[in-house]
Amino acid sequence: MLYPKNSIDKLGFTEVKELIKAHCLSEMGQAMVDKIQVMADYGQIHKFLSQANEFKNILQNDAPLPIHHFFDIKSLANKAKVEGAFLNEEEFYKVQASLSTVFAVIAYFNEREGQYPNLEALFEHLPIEKAIIRKIEQVIDAKGKIKPNVSRELEDITTGIAKAEQEARKKIDQVFKNAAASSWTADGSLTIRDGRLCIPLLAENKRKLKGFVHDESASGQTVYIEPEEVFTLNNRIRDLEFERRREIVKILTHLTTELRPYVPLLLSYHGLLTKMDFVRAKALFAIDIEAAMPQVVNEPVFKLVNARHPLLYLSFKKEHKTVVPLNVQIDEGMRIIVVSGPNAGGKSVCMKTVGLLQMMVQAGLLIPADEASTIGVFKQFFVDIGDDQSIESDLSTYSAHLSKMKTFVEQANGRSLILIDEFGTGTDPQFGGPIAEAVLESLNHKKVRGMVTTHYSNLKIFSGNTDGIENASMLFNNVQMQPLYILEVGKPGSSYAFEIAQKIGLPQNVLNLAKNKISSGQKSVDTLLVGLEREKREILDTRVKLDRQQRQVDNLLAENEKLKNYLEENKKQLIREAKEQAKNIILDANKLVENTISQIKSSNADKEKTRTLRENLTREVEKNTAQAETPKRAEAIDELKPGDWVKLADSETVGQVMEIARDNVIIAIGDLRTVAKMKRVQKVSKAAVPKDVRRNLTTSTGDMSSFSPEIDVRGMRTEDALAAIERLFDRALMMGFGNLKILHGKGDGILRKMIRQYLKKYDQVDRMEDEHADRGGDGITYVYLK
Repeated sequence: MLYPKNSIDKLGFTEVKELIKAHCLSEMGQAMVDKIQVMADYGQIHKFLSQANEFKNILQNDAPLPIHHFFDIKSLANKAKVEGAFLNEEEFYKVQASLSTVFAVIAYFNEREGQYPNLEALFEHLPIEKAIIRKIEQVIDAKGKIKPNVSRELEDITTGIAKAEQEARKKIDQVFKNAAASSWTADGSLTIRDGRLCIPLLAENKRKLKGFVHDESASGQTVYIEPEEVFTLNNRIRDLEFERRREIVKILTHLTTELRPYVPLLLSYHGLLTKMDFVRAKALFAIDIEAAMPQVVNEPVFKLVNARHPLLYLSFKKEHKTVVPLNVQIDEGMRIIVVSGPNAGGKSVCMKTVGLLQMMVQAGLLIPADEASTIGVFKQFFVDIGDDQSIESDLSTYSAHLSKMKTFVEQANGRSLILIDEFGTGTDPQFGGPIAEAVLESLNHKKVRGMVTTHYSNLKIFSGNTDGIENASMLFNNVQMQPLYILEVGKPGSSYAFEIAQKIGLPQNVLNLAKNKISSGQKSVDTLLVGLEREKREILDTRVKLDRQQRQVDNLLAENEKLKNYLEENKKQLIREAKEQAKNIILDANKLVENTISQIKSSNADKEKTRTLRENLTREVEKNTAQAETPKRAEAIDELKPGDWVKLADSETVGQVMEIARDNVIIAIGDLRTVAKMKRVQKVSKAAVPKDVRRNLTTSTGDMSSFSPEIDVRGMRTEDALAAIERLFDRALMMGFGNLKILHGKGDGILRKMIRQYLKKYDQVDRMEDEHADRGGDGITYVYLK
């Protein structure tokens, strides 16, 4: 339940629906957006949110969904349902295109079975009846026109029309040729009048040619005659066209009759397309506002983490501004939050954000808040925002507020959400304050949840002393006199009336007079609130600074610990490997010494043998002695110059240096030109270059000198002209030419148009221009390359 009915307008929900409608591809989807309602069924809410979240995931992380055609096949199915009715060619094409989309969507999700369960549920148990498409494809072609060979009768009629038209054209051409030879015709050629091909004759000659006069020129000097010889043939063509239409209607009626049993299935397919369009629009809007799916619980509570008003977010996004996020919580222990603070400090926006996001979630829409947010379900929404005075109902502003308060008190309960802006205003504060306090106390007794904004001190005091109600304030920088748009729960806020008035420039004597008129108690309360606000701000700044420093310290400690662990692990590994290697060396040395001693003994200390064994021992010692590494000397690279032959370092490709630009070398390799870094090439002698490579490069260079970036395609057929231009274009690119000149002539401009359309597909083309009017104009095209 929403009270009053215009609550959705006041909270901005209607604007949100309009933004979602803008993303719909079809009128059916837009109609479904119009039907969006705030729900109270937890299961439905969770299902719709999950569908939107899954579609958002597809748009951001998966291949595009094959959605190409959205037509209203519901109206077509209802039309086909009527006995004797038939769908025309265009309507059958719409059905065919829509069903192709349906089957493509189902196949898309079947390939990802189980990945998007809530979207898959949209077509669960929906059969894929491809017989419908097959029946339509037998009659309708890919362009939405009936196939000429669907029936023998239609094929014969179509052939007859073609022959008759050919004969009629041949006959009228002959008559026109004879009339022109006799100088009977006016300037011009054959023309169409009343759907008939006619000959333009000079008025004084109209009696010289038998036929039917269809029209005459405005001056009356030219008449348009259909010759007698052709008249009968054209009538025959008209009769055949009528026959063809009757045959087409017969075929379409038969096809409609064949599809009539599938009407319920077509309506189901229509429903799937509509829902897909609807969910897609919700997902696209969610991406626009950077929305996420919160945790949903079936209780009258909510916890918003880094929440933003979607409309304010979109507005600020255009201006490259940032919305200050809102963090607020309502639960059993803190049912009602009373927000106070300065005017234009963000109290109303804070409350509207809470109301709009709660409505969006209960309407199945994702919200711009962290996924850690928790949103419950409320059965009723009671909203009092703005001025609802009514001349017709004889209600003043305050009377309208009291009328709403009456409804709130009578109908609200523990599963209701109330939102009241500027609670108690509109009458004498001396009486308005106590009445507002009584209403607030009554609502609290009924365990109602909600948010209230106010400037009344008695409500701040009452909230501070009452269980279930909590004060909150919008933070304000009382040094710079600027709102911070941050909600802080736990303390009331000052209205900063005198401070704001002073900043605006109200005379000091007026301010002093005003201060003397308020009670000392009120003055001390407001002063205390201002002082508390300042202290809170200082504490908040200090806390933020300390948190930043603590994060830096934690990061440094974590990095230090990681580095220490890394070094410890590597140190242990290196020591283990060194010990193992040393152990092996010692074992090998022991064996070698023992063998040497044994051999010396067996040779009776023969000098020659002993010397050989000692040398062997020395070689083994040197093998295990670490050698000091000496830095490698950089190989000197001979200075390159144009004309030198070089080889690419990472291949056996050989080319000739054409130009040197700083550290880059432009190399000619046959017909190609490439650029390489100086350090990636190696100079080679001319003798080391194969003869065929040198010969090809010489030929290429000769071709380059004889190459002309100009071509004349006048008189050529379009295909031949395009082929010649393509060859010229390829060579110009290889040789580095900046522009081409194409002579195509003027004529009807068809060849010029085809050439330009053909060249537009190449990324290397920068622009195309006509020659100067004095030198050929649009008969010559200049093509400028990038």
